[in-house]
Amino acid sequence: MRDLGTSLVPEQGGIMLYYALVFLIVALVAGALGVSGVAAVATNIAYVLFVVAIVLFLVHLLSGRRTLTP
Repeated sequence: MRDLGTSLVPEQGGIMLYYALVFLIVALVAGALGVSGVAAVATNIAYVLFVVAIVLFLVHLLSGRRTLTP
């Protein structure tokens, strides 16, 4: 039987993007409620995590495991 409680928790590889989305949602909610300071900080954190995740993905893509052909 599948546990529905853990379906929203990302696996190890997607944890950075997960937290980037969490901070983005926090920023949107805080912005809608008029708490501009919290929204600005959460937006910056989400942006930094997203950029770091993209850079790490590109590094992994470019320097991934390559097999040498004989």
